[in-house]
Amino acid sequence: MPPLEHLHMKNVLQTVGVLEAVILRSFGPEGGQVLFTRDTGQAMLSRSGTRILTALQLEHPLARMVVECVWKHSTATGDGSKTFILLLASLLRLIHAAASKEPNVSHSYNSTKAAEAATARHLADKLLAFALKELDELIATGVVPYGGRISWEDFTATAQSPSLANNLCVQKLLRSFFHTRFGYTHCDFISHLACELLSYWKFKNELPSFSLQFVSDNFPALHTPVSGFPVCSSRLIDGQVIHRDFATPPLKTDHQPVKAVVLTRSLQPTLLNTGDVLEVGCGGRMMEERSIVHFSAWMERSLQGIIANLRTLGVCVLLSAVKQSAAVLALATQAEMCVVECVSEDELSLFVRLSGTTPIWDCSMIEPEHVVTLTFCRPIQLGGHRYVHVAFQDSEERITVKPCSLVICAPGEGQTEQYACALQDAVRMLLRTWEPMHAAVTTTSKRTLQSHKSSSLHTDNLTDRTTYRSSAIQPIHKCVLEPGCVISAGGSFELLLHYALLQHGHSCSVSHDLNIDTSVSQLLANALLSVPQKIYAHSPRHFLETQSKVISFIPNHSHPVSLLYKQKSSISPIQTERPQGDGKLSLHCCRKGDKSSKDSELDLGLESVSCKYQLLLAVLQCVRSLLKVDTVLPTHIALHTQSSRPASTSWEDTEDEAED
Repeated sequence: MPPLEHLHMKNVLQTVGVLEAVILRSFGPEGGQVLFTRDTGQAMLSRSGTRILTALQLEHPLARMVVECVWKHSTATGDGSKTFILLLASLLRLIHAAASKEPNVSHSYNSTKAAEAATARHLADKLLAFALKELDELIATGVVPYGGRISWEDFTATAQSPSLANNLCVQKLLRSFFHTRFGYTHCDFISHLACELLSYWKFKNELPSFSLQFVSDNFPALHTPVSGFPVCSSRLIDGQVIHRDFATPPLKTDHQPVKAVVLTRSLQPTLLNTGDVLEVGCGGRMMEERSIVHFSAWMERSLQGIIANLRTLGVCVLLSAVKQSAAVLALATQAEMCVVECVSEDELSLFVRLSGTTPIWDCSMIEPEHVVTLTFCRPIQLGGHRYVHVAFQDSEERITVKPCSLVICAPGEGQTEQYACALQDAVRMLLRTWEPMHAAVTTTSKRTLQSHKSSSLHTDNLTDRTTYRSSAIQPIHKCVLEPGCVISAGGSFELLLHYALLQHGHSCSVSHDLNIDTSVSQLLANALLSVPQKIYAHSPRHFLETQSKVISFIPNHSHPVSLLYKQKSSISPIQTERPQGDGKLSLHCCRKGDKSSKDSELDLGLESVSCKYQLLLAVLQCVRSLLKVDTVLPTHIALHTQSSRPASTSWEDTEDEAED
C-alpha cells in the first residue's frame, strides 16, 4: 500500500502558490496571454483564467480540487477565475500567519503543526460563518451606494444606436469583461455584438433573467463557429442554423414558405400493423422467401402511404433526430421532399420551442399539429461547411423575439472557440448580475447607517450613473434587492469593501459586540486589498491614486483606519483628489510607462456586484474545504465523475478525456 501523505499548511500554500504564479502572468490590465503546447505541436493561446487552469496537467489532488472549485464558480457566474486564485492565496497566507502566532503549549514539531492546523480550520470556519451572516449587509451599505445600476433597456439602445454605445453602462460592463479575455482589440465589437444578440432574444412579458437564461441554455445551438476569417466578420443571421447538411437534394424554391415536421425515430415501419405474421424458417426455403418478399412489399406500401400522407399535408421538409434508411431517402427524393437527418438534440429542442410544433413519435399517425410552416428552408455556406438555414413565421406569442443565430469568426479553431466561450460566459455573468442579492436591513446595516446618518453627506457614485444619500435607508435597501448593481472596475469593489470591513470591526470593538470577532473582518479586509495591489502592481502610484479617489467619497474618510495602508507605503502620500468639474468620479488606470495620466487615461469599465459577492463566498468555501483535508491516500485507479470533471479545452479530444 502506498504511504500516506499528511498535509500541513505549508503544503496547501505551496500548491496554491504555484497556481497563483501561473495566473499572475495574465492578470490585470498589463497581463498577457499564456501559450500552451502539446507533444503533437498543437498550441493554445489564451487569457481566460478558467481555460488556463483546466489546461494544466495537474497531478496533486489539492491542485485538482482548487481547479474544480474555480471551474464550478466560473460555470455559475462566467467570471472571476483569476481573482479566485489570488484571493485564495492571500487568505491562506493570512490564515497561516495568524495561526502561527497562536501560543502552543507543546514544543514538539507534530503537536505544533497540529495546533496550527486546528487554528487555521477554526479561522476558516469563522470566516465563512461571518461572510454568510454579515457580508451581504456590508456590501449593501458599503459598496452598493457608490455604484450604479444597469437596465435591460440599455441593450436595445446599444443595438439600435452604436454611436451611443460608449455612454451606456452595459457597454462598459461587457467591455471590461471581454478585455480580461482577449485584450482591447475587439472589445467594442464583441460587446456590441453581444448586446445585439440579447436585444433580439427579448421575450414578451418576461423578466430579463428569463431571456438571459434562455440564451445561456441554448447557446450551443445558437452559435456557429467559422474558422479562417477575421473576428470582424462575425455577425447575426435571422432564423436558425441547423448544423447538418441535406441528405436529399434541397428545395428549388428556397425563398417560399414551406411546411416541415420533426421526426424522433425512423420513418420506416418496423411492426406489422395489418395483422400478418412474418414466418421465417417454418415452412421450408420456399415459404421463407415468400414471407420475406411479402414483408418487403408491405413495408414499401407502408412507406409510400406515409410519404403520400405527408404530401397531402403539404410537408416538404423532414427534420430527423436519427439516420433514415436508404428506402426513406429514395422515396423522399421521388416526392421532392428534403430530409435533414442526425440533427442534435439541442438544435431540435430549440426548433420545437421556436416553431411551436410537436415532434412525431408514431410515424403512422401524423396530424396537422405536427406540421409547422417555415418562411424558408435553404442551404447556407459558412466557411468550409454547408448547413441548413430555416426561418420562422411571426406569431402573436413571439412579438418581441426575433430568432437569430450568431456566427463567430476567428482565424483559427482555438481562437473561434475562445470567442464563443467568452460570449457564453458574458451571458452567464449578466444573468448573475440581474439576479437580486436578497438582503434585509438587520442590526448591522442599521448600525452602519446610523453612523452615517449624522453626516447626511451627498455622495456621487463611482460609475457616473446614479446618486444616493448615505442617510437614506430605503434607497440602499431597494438597490440591493433590485438587479443590475455594478461598480467601477479596477479594484473599487475590493477597496470599498475593505474599508467597510475595517469600519465594521472598529464599530464592533467600540460597542463591545461579543457576537462578532473583529479579527475575522480585519483578516478578510487585508485579503481583499491584495486584488487592487496586483492590478496596479506595475505602478504603485496608480494604486495610491485609486485608493485616494475611493476614500475621498466615503464619509469620515479621515479616520486613521482608512489611511492605514497609505501611511505604510514607501511612496509619498498623494493629495486626495476631489470630484471632477462635472461632479462625477471615474477610476482609470494608465498604461505602463506613461508619464501623464491625463493624456493616456484608460477606463477599466464596470463589474458586477453580485458576481463579486458570489466570488467571495466561493473562495471562503474553498478555503474551508482545503483546510479540512488532513491526509492524501494515493490510489492506483483514478475515480472519474462526469459531474465534477472540469470542462475540457478545445485541444482535448475524446480519447484524452478517457485517459487519467
